[in-house]
Order: sequence, then structure tokens, then C-alpha cells
Amino acid sequence: MSYMALYRKFRPNEFEDVKGQDAIVRTLKNQIEADRIGHAYLFCGTRGTGKTTVAKIFAKAVNCEHPVDGSPCGECAVCKAIAAGNSMNVIEIDAASNNGVDNIREIREEVAYRPTEGRYKVYIIDEVHMLSIGAFNALLKTLEEPPEYVIFILATTEAHKIPVTILSRCQRYDFKRISIETISARLQELINKEGWDVEEKAVRYIARMGDGSMRDALSLLDQCAAFYIGQKLTYDHVLEVLGAVDTEVFSRLLRKILDRDVHSVVEIVDELVMQGRELSQLSADFTWYLRNLLLVRSSDDMEDVLDVSSENLARLKEEAQMIEDDALIRYIRVFSDLTSQLKYSTQKRVMLEVALIKLCRPAMETNPDTLLDRLRAIEEKLENGDFMENAARERIVYVNGPEGAEQEPKKKPELPEALNEDVTQVAKDFRKLTSDASPMLRNYLKQARLSAGEGNRLLIVLPDAVGAGVVGTEEHKEEIRNLIESKIGKKLDIDIRQVEEGRRFEDSFVDIEKLINMDIVVEDD
Repeated sequence: MSYMALYRKFRPNEFEDVKGQDAIVRTLKNQIEADRIGHAYLFCGTRGTGKTTVAKIFAKAVNCEHPVDGSPCGECAVCKAIAAGNSMNVIEIDAASNNGVDNIREIREEVAYRPTEGRYKVYIIDEVHMLSIGAFNALLKTLEEPPEYVIFILATTEAHKIPVTILSRCQRYDFKRISIETISARLQELINKEGWDVEEKAVRYIARMGDGSMRDALSLLDQCAAFYIGQKLTYDHVLEVLGAVDTEVFSRLLRKILDRDVHSVVEIVDELVMQGRELSQLSADFTWYLRNLLLVRSSDDMEDVLDVSSENLARLKEEAQMIEDDALIRYIRVFSDLTSQLKYSTQKRVMLEVALIKLCRPAMETNPDTLLDRLRAIEEKLENGDFMENAARERIVYVNGPEGAEQEPKKKPELPEALNEDVTQVAKDFRKLTSDASPMLRNYLKQARLSAGEGNRLLIVLPDAVGAGVVGTEEHKEEIRNLIESKIGKKLDIDIRQVEEGRRFEDSFVDIEKLINMDIVVEDD
């Protein structure tokens, strides 16, 4: 026989095997025992919580020849036929692919015939919210007054899409998400039956990744077990198969963010990408980690709510003292938005890195909730003396010069003893002269200002590093020299500079164009 997936192999066959839905199971069993069976039921809830499974068990129980405490015996001919899918009394319909009026009309015609065996004919309509409006209308009359031997069980994950007229005709049962403890216990039970060797921490993680769905958790266990056939399935193996990240990495990442260490944060992302981790899952898990941190900050009695080990809890309590509530809420907002955006993004790594840099550099955001974080960043710089250090230095950047070249601090920029006539002539007509430059160079020279340096050199000062980098190439410098030579008939030494970020042109240079236009003449002594 071919291999059967775990969730199919161990699908419950009686009410006692259904986990996490005790209230619903108890109600249905009581109805069967008291012979108070309704004619229409609506089972709602998230995927993998047992809606279809309970519907099939209920169908067996109402037709069972020898029910035991409201549960099917599993031994009679009717139970065996329904379990094998051969019974004519239980009709399962997928509304996603049979959602038209004609499909419902077929049901209306079939209900006129009594069941060939057993007491009831049971129609299980899965994903019923997919029916068209016309199909719902066609179902209304039959659903309201069906024959005494017909039971309808409607199952859906989106009850809000079902018309109110349908809802009012059904007994509604909401299947809740299954707890991590219940899923873990069920997984461990099945692991023991299969004879596998699985680490307890790995079982807990798979149960949490199931997100309240028993079927999802079983599918993940199946996937992980298949990858490591014949070996012990450890926590690290599960992380590797699922592309997930250990909480220790989240702790390291958070501490680097709090240190505002962008370089280390990007290195961690690069490390995770090279390991093949799924970035969407990383974002969702980090948001969950931040949520746990917020709970720890909010109360001292959160051990029962948090599904973490004592080691991780101690780490969370330590980190809770390192971050303020407003910053933590901002982090959760940024990563919640990111998790939604990553679903449709083709540049997931870029978006993740931008989000992390935003956390490290709160000044990049303009949202009101970043103000306190931005103030804290300024306070940290003041405490570390970063502002004082910058104020003490007046640095001029030389394009194409030695890396880190600096001048001694100056009280006030001064001109050479005398301005060369050639420099003066070029400065007077510089704007006309640059009109003959190539288009790219001309655009950047429009932003340039002129000053003079030692040795009768003409200084062309750009407002930023980009402009200085473009104009400062040897090709463009040679083009400027040729333009000057064509104007005055001789070559002139030029140098390209840039205004240091955060400073003004006047702090480091004298504007010779302004002086010349004001008819200020500088003569030799």
C-alpha cells in the first residue's frame, strides 16, 4: 500500500479521538443520546480544527446500529461503509467546485428518496461560503423544511460570507483554535505509535507553527520526519527544514538594533539569507518575539501565557529592561507592516533591511511614535560626546585626494595674499564659460561656487559628495582646463572640493565671485 499522510492515517474515527473541541463534541453526543438531532448544522472555524472530521463522525453516529454513549461503534456494516466512503447515505460535496444553482437542484431532487440503509441521509457541504447567491437561494427552502430523514452539515472557514437567511436556519458551532499543549500531546502520541525519535523541543515548535491547526501541525511533522528518515529529529533539524530561525538569533538581532549597529544588523540578515531562511517567516517570528517582550514588560506574571523555556524567559526579562514601551510598540508596528508587505514583494531582503535600518535610525521616520526614540538617539550621542567631537573638527574633503585628508581647524577662511589676474578673469566669466561644457558637467557646475587656493589655484567647490565625485573625475577636470584655456589662452591649475556635510560654504571658503562682483580688489603688498 502507498504511503498515507499522517493527518489522513490518524483521522479520528470516534468522538473520543477529537482533540480541542470538547464542548462541541459533548453537545453532539448529548443530542444523539437524547434523540434530539437537528436537521441543519453549521460548523465554522479556522482550517484544520476538525470540522469535516466531526461531521463524518456525526454522520456515522446518527446511522450507527449500536452507538456507544453517542459515538459510533465502528463495527457495524453502516459504520464500516461510511468509513470506507462506500455509503450512499453520506454525500460529501465540495462547494468550491460545485457552487452553481444546478448542483443544488440535484440535491433537492435527491432528498426525495429515503436512505437505502440506516436512519438518515447526511449531506456534508464543505466550503459552503463558495456557493453562489443563486445556489444559496435554491438551498433555502430545502434547508428550512427538509424531509425527516435528511440532515445538512455545512462547513466553512468564512461564516461572515454566508447569507443571514441560511445562518438562521442552522445550529451554529464555532470550532476554536487548538492549544499548543493539546497539539503537542497529540503529536507525541502519534510519534510514539510511529516509533520515531523526536526531541521534545522540536515537537513544541512544530505545535506552535501549526497556529492552532492540528492538520497543519501533522503536515509539518510529516515533512520534517521525511527529511530525516532514520535519524533523531532535533529542534535544529526542524528549523532547517522549515526555514525558521532560533530565538537566540532574534535576541542577538534585537540587541544590535538597540545598539544602533546597522553594520552588525545587516551582517545577521546576510547570514540568515545564506542559510536559506524564509524571510517572510523570519519577519512573522520576530514580530512574535517582540510581542513576548511586550508581555514581559507589561506584567511579572506572564509565564503561563508565554510558550517559552525558562532560559528564553530569563533572556526576555533581561531584554525587557533594555527597551522602552514606546520603542517596542514602534518595532511591532514596523514589523507587522513588513510581514504584510513581504507576501507580495519580489525584493524581500531589501524590504527587511530597510525596516531594520529604520529601527536603528529613528530619524529616518516621520511618524509621531518615533519622536521619543529620536530624542533618545540624540541623548545617546550627547552622552557619548559625538556632537562635541564633530564640533571640534572642521574638515574639508579633498576629491581624489588621500583618504581621510584633513586641514587644521581654522578660525576664518582667508584669501591668498593676492588674487592672480587669470583666476580673477576666469571667476568673472565662469558662468558663461561653463555654458559650453558637456550636458552632465554643465548641470553640476551650475551648483558650484568658486574660491582660491594657494599657488593661484582655482577651487571649484561642489555642495555634496556626488557632485564633487562627478566633476572631480580626470576627464571632467581636463574638460574644464580646456574651456579655461580657450577663454584666456593659457592653462590654469584647478582643484575640486566639496562642502562637508552639515557645514556651510562660508565656514571653509571665501566666495571670490561675490568679492569680484562687489568690486573688491585684492592687491599685492
